[in-house]
Amino acid sequence: MSVNKNIHRTIILKKDDFFIEQGKRCVYIGKLTKGVLRGFEYDIDGNEITTHFYQENDMVVGSFIPNANMAFTIQALEDSELSVANYQEVMANVNKDVEITKVITDEFQKLNHKLQSRLVSLLNRNSLEKYELFLSEYPSLINRIPNYYIANFLGITPTQLSRARKQFTGKDK
Repeated sequence: MSVNKNIHRTIILKKDDFFIEQGKRCVYIGKLTKGVLRGFEYDIDGNEITTHFYQENDMVVGSFIPNANMAFTIQALEDSELSVANYQEVMANVNKDVEITKVITDEFQKLNHKLQSRLVSLLNRNSLEKYELFLSEYPSLINRIPNYYIANFLGITPTQLSRARKQFTGKDK
C-alpha cells in the first residue's frame, strides 16, 4: 500500500503468529509483502474453518469497518512481512488523498470478488471444480499450504481433495 510514509510501518510475523485474533479490535490494515497468511474462524463445535488465504501483495484486513471486533483470526502459515498502517488513519484519508482512495477501492473490490467467488464455489461446484478454481486464484500457494488447510478452505475432505488432484492431473494426460 503506498500510503504516507508517516502512517505505515513494517511488521514481521513468524510462522503461526497471529496478525489479529477473533474477538479483538481490527486496528491495522496491511499489505502482505512476503509470506502466506490464513484467515479462519471457529464453528459451533470449536473446529477451525479456513475462510481466506492471503499471498504476497494482498491487502490484509479483518473487517471493512475500522476498530470493529474481528469475526475471524488471521495467522501466518510462513514467516511473513507486512506493511501496516492504522486502519482508522488510512480510512480518514480516503476521499482526501487520490492515491489512498484508489488503492483502498481497488483492494476492496479485489477482496470482494474473491469472497463472492468463494461463496459461489462452496455452493455450486463439485470437488474438482473447486480445486481448479483454487489453482486459478492461488497458483503460487499449492505447494506452500498444507493440504488439510486447502481441503478445509474448499469445504471438502482431504480424501476428496486427493481425488480431485488425481482427476486434475489425469486431465492433462
